Amino acid sequence: MMNNRLIDKTSVIPMYYQLAKLLEGQIRRGELKPGEAIPTETEISARFAISRMTVRRAIAELVTSGMVNAQQGKGTFVTMPKLDNIVFELNDFNHNIQQSGILAKTTLLEAKIVRLNELLQEKFAVSNANVKFLFSRMVVSAAEERLAYETKYTLYSKSKPILESDLQDPTLPGLVAAHSNFLPVSAKKVLQVAAATELEASILGIVPNSPVFLIEQTIYDPEHRTVGWSKSIYRGDRYKLTGYDGWYKKD
Repeated sequence: MMNNRLIDKTSVIPMYYQLAKLLEGQIRRGELKPGEAIPTETEISARFAISRMTVRRAIAELVTSGMVNAQQGKGTFVTMPKLDNIVFELNDFNHNIQQSGILAKTTLLEAKIVRLNELLQEKFAVSNANVKFLFSRMVVSAAEERLAYETKYTLYSKSKPILESDLQDPTLPGLVAAHSNFLPVSAKKVLQVAAATELEASILGIVPNSPVFLIEQTIYDPEHRTVGWSKSIYRGDRYKLTGYDGWYKKD
C-alpha cells in the first residue's frame, strides 16, 4: 500500500515527517481504517529503507495528533475520529512554511541537561532530584522574520551525546523518541491567547504584551506518566486558527 518512492531522501523535509504525512494521508482517505493496525516499525523500516528511529519518530507524530494509539506489546492502531471536537492545526509551522516555498529556519538558542526544579516537578510530577531533563529552546523564522519561540523539556535517560543536528527539527515527540527510553503514546495540547512577556517579545521582535498564541504540549508514556513538556509562543499577527471536525473519510 505504501510506496517508498514517496519518501524523498534528498528533500529538506525530514524523512520522519514525510512518512508521518504519508501515513496520515492513508488514514484520512480511509485506506487505514479505525481499529486497524498499521505496519510494524520493522516492516515500515524495511519497506522504505530507513532507520527504525525515523519510523518511531513518525509514529510519535501521529500519536501526538491523535490519529493512532500505540499499545505497548500489541502494536499501533488507527483511532476512531472524534467528530464532536474541533481540531486546530496549530503545529508543524516550520514544515508548512517549507512546503509553501518559503525558506524556513530553526535557530537553536540553547540546549543543555538540567536537574529537577519547581517547574519540572509540577509538569512531570516527579520528586527524584537525580532525574535529568533535556532542555532546549529555539526560534523559527521565515524571510528573516521571527515567527515562533519554543522551549521544550524531555526526560533524558539515554545518556547519549547531544548533537546540534538532532535538535534542528525538534518536535517534542521526536525529542522524546530520540533522547529517552520511553515510548510516547499519547499527548495533550492546551491553547491559550496570551500577552507576550518582555523576553518573548524581545526574541520575536514584537512589542511587549502583544497578543500571541500560547500552546502547552504534554507527552505521556503507556502508564500516563509525563515524558515531555513544551511551551510554544506564536505571533498573533502572523498565524490564524484553522479548525475541522474529525479526519476520517468514510466510504
